[in-house]
Amino acid sequence: MVLNEDKGLKVAEFLLQVKAVKLQPQAPFTWASGIKSPIYCDNRITLSYPNVRTFIRQAYAEAVIDNFGKPDIIAGVATGGIAQGALVAQEMGLPFIYVRDKAKGHGMGNQIEGYFEQGQNVIVIEDLISTGGSSLKAVQALREAGLNVKGLIAIFTYGFDIAHKNFNEAECPYVTLSNYDILIEKAVQSNLISTEDELSLQLWRKSPADWKRSKS
Repeated sequence: MVLNEDKGLKVAEFLLQVKAVKLQPQAPFTWASGIKSPIYCDNRITLSYPNVRTFIRQAYAEAVIDNFGKPDIIAGVATGGIAQGALVAQEMGLPFIYVRDKAKGHGMGNQIEGYFEQGQNVIVIEDLISTGGSSLKAVQALREAGLNVKGLIAIFTYGFDIAHKNFNEAECPYVTLSNYDILIEKAVQSNLISTEDELSLQLWRKSPADWKRSKS
C-alpha cells in the first residue's frame, strides 16, 4: 500500500531527479544475487539533498500516523533505514533505536542498539523493500526482544509477489511512500524512458530471472 498517489508520484519524481533510482533497460545492472536488473535503487542518495530529505521525512511521519497511529518508538533497519529512521524519530519527537542484521560479536553483543522497554509499540523504518527478507529479520529481532511491531514503512518497493507473501506470512503490515508502478508512470510522464523500455521494465518485474535469460 502507498501513502497516496500524489505523494507517491512526488517521491518518485525526487528519486529519479537525484538519481537515487536509475533506469537502464539497455545496460542492466547486476545485483549481488547475479540477477540482471534494468533498475538500481540507492535511497541513501536522498540524504544528500535537504529538500528531498525533508519531504521524505515528513511523508514517513504522515504515513506512520495515518496507518498506525503514534508509536512509542521508531526503529531503523541497518544500514539504509538508520538515517531515515533517526530523521523520522526527530520529526515525531520519539525515541530511536536501530536493528543490526545480526548481533555484534564483541562488547555487549547487541543486535538492537538504543534504549527500549518490553511492550513498547514500534514502527520499523526501512529504505527499500525487495523480497522483504532483511526487513523481516529486523521485525523478528524486535519481537523477540519483547517489542510490539505495529508495522513497517519504506520509501520504495519493487512490488515483487514474494515480498507480499513474506510480509503476510510474518503478519507484518507495511506501507511504502512510492512503488515500482508509480515510478515507471512518472518516468514515462517525464519522457525518461521509451515505450519499449517501459515494456521491458514491466516484464522484468514479473519475472527477473526470465528477463535475465532473455537478455543474455
